[in-house]
Amino acid sequence: MDVIGENTFILVYRDRRRKWIVRPGETPRLHTHLGILDCKALVGEPFGITAKTSLNDELVILKPTIEDMILKLTRRTQVIYPKDLGMIMVKCGIHSGSMVLESGTGSGATTALLAYLVMPSGHVFSYEVRGDFQENARKNLARLGLLEFVTLRLSDAKEGFQEKDADAGILDIGDPWEALPSFRRSLRPSGVIAAVTPTTNQAERLVEKMKEERFVAVETIEILMRHLEARSGMTRPSNAMVGHTAYLTFGRKTL
Repeated sequence: MDVIGENTFILVYRDRRRKWIVRPGETPRLHTHLGILDCKALVGEPFGITAKTSLNDELVILKPTIEDMILKLTRRTQVIYPKDLGMIMVKCGIHSGSMVLESGTGSGATTALLAYLVMPSGHVFSYEVRGDFQENARKNLARLGLLEFVTLRLSDAKEGFQEKDADAGILDIGDPWEALPSFRRSLRPSGVIAAVTPTTNQAERLVEKMKEERFVAVETIEILMRHLEARSGMTRPSNAMVGHTAYLTFGRKTL
């Protein structure tokens, strides 16, 4: 059974909107509007326990998942939503041992999920043109213990990748069509590329370029997510939902 240590990340959970991720050694006392939680007292306890705050409010102590962790990363850019990330990983067939190229490291959220999935024998090569973004991503990946599975390159993917025969490529930049020739040269035959674009104009231009570059199985999708308010005899869709976040375009390299 996993127990909580001083340097263990814990998810302090009240409900879907009120939750915190801390480490007892860094945050011995967590101050919230629900009261103060003595995190130091949780060391040695198993995950799943309930702890009370100074205001007698009950919080559940859970082990964070990779989704919890990437949503709590220090961000300097907009991250790809988990609903989109899941589809990207499935479509690209990312697994332990995969070699993945990424253009646009950003805050490192997608990079972190890729590293989590490819470890221990795979590797992610992530290209970023802004040094401040890369340094922030480096800190995030180090904090999650995933940096050893990632090589961060301060370089423009449009000018080419150093690596060859990658299994998959992730493209998250403003003009993704400009980097397609680089991906084509560095993906293995039948390798999958996934690109994220916020607007239809970008998606349209990207698809045209992918066909020019002889990618096949090209498709663009959008994923909408809505929670249900599930209560006995009163279940209904939530008034709020995560609507448009991005268009996802996929293709596969041919010889």
